[in-house]
Amino acid sequence: MPNLLKIGIAATFLAATTLLAAAFSGPAAQILNGAPPPALASDSPSLLSSADEILAEMSRITGLPIKAPLEKRIVTRLEIEKYLRESLHAEYTDDEIHTHEALLKALGLVSPEFDLEKFIIHFYTEQAAGVYDPRRKVMLIADWLEPQMQKLVLAHELTHALQDQNFEIRQFLRGARANHDATTARQAIAEGFATAAMMQHMLGGIDLGNLPSLEPLLAGMVGKQMEAFPAFSNAPFFFRLQALFPYTRGMTFMQEGLARGGWKKLGELFEHPPASTKEVLEPQFYYSGKTLPRFSLPRPEPLARVAALRLLEENVLGQLGYYALLGQLISEDEAKEVAPGWLADRYILYKYEGAAPARYALVARTRWSSPETALAFFRDYHTILGGKYPGLTPDPRSTTDLFVGTATSRTVILLRRGDEVRWAEGIPAAKADAMLEWLRGL
Repeated sequence: MPNLLKIGIAATFLAATTLLAAAFSGPAAQILNGAPPPALASDSPSLLSSADEILAEMSRITGLPIKAPLEKRIVTRLEIEKYLRESLHAEYTDDEIHTHEALLKALGLVSPEFDLEKFIIHFYTEQAAGVYDPRRKVMLIADWLEPQMQKLVLAHELTHALQDQNFEIRQFLRGARANHDATTARQAIAEGFATAAMMQHMLGGIDLGNLPSLEPLLAGMVGKQMEAFPAFSNAPFFFRLQALFPYTRGMTFMQEGLARGGWKKLGELFEHPPASTKEVLEPQFYYSGKTLPRFSLPRPEPLARVAALRLLEENVLGQLGYYALLGQLISEDEAKEVAPGWLADRYILYKYEGAAPARYALVARTRWSSPETALAFFRDYHTILGGKYPGLTPDPRSTTDLFVGTATSRTVILLRRGDEVRWAEGIPAAKADAMLEWLRGL
């Protein structure tokens, strides 16, 4: 699933930083007591002058050499908002933004009226405590943070600067652009590395690699610690999940790497990054050297020649995407049970030209770890379809492994074959038979 919350930049996410600091009862936890006041103007020169010392410390921690000086600026919330808007459009075309929005609507994760760009800018203006811009080679630090939190942000952002000087971070993040799931995994490497470095900076002489995984602790704290951030707290489940994932799960992935070979081992991740969010969520899978199955959707499929449909994209949701889907539309307990069984997927998204409100057709193929897990997902997605298409009437052909139904002249087909679940939804009724035959033949 595309994660536009990163909008192609390396940033310190305030909720994640606060969560991590609060886990150790550090000074940053104090900002949860209310709206944090702006840093005093007199603190700015002192903060910027300490940046070189912190940069040297982050270089020592990570083993990444300093290769160039860095421009540093303390900015207002309005300046952050302006920067975020410019960066969003520098990294994504209008068509890409609209396609990401269309996918969320087609999956039923947001309402038909949802405005993705407006949401992202509002969300990130609250959450961007600092930004390293790899295009301009400049670091921006929010002026409304407490000085101690600003220093944590410095540690995080200066680590991004070191990543850029050693690995060309923008190129790294864009290196898997054709695969949403792989891109999100790379975001977890960049942010997890910087977050782990920030945590090591906080811990001092305590070796982060020797600590047990922090993931259970952080997961238990999320609901308690996020009330200070209304844009975060009020966001849909899948946005909150995607927002924290690169930082919290990225950092626990780094803990595994540190235990296996220290910071040198982590540096190797930029040369050989995980190719899926499954590998980030399950570090043992990545380090075992196992590979995931891959498959395609043969073209042309039955919708390819429907004049009313415009192809938007073909891509991958990944394990994190299916966790988000099930967690929001079924329950998080069900997501925890089923999503780890994800092995592969592929989808094609179409939009009906001229339809108001916008209408979409979605074709997908998934593979799971066992026929039993596939059946569990089949049942879950059948429930999801019932919620998305009011009045959905089953076809007599429906069985325990096949559902064919129609609602307001649109047809849905959901099919399980062994360890695979395949489906097509929102398709013209006239294409139902051809689509069913195509899905069966995959």
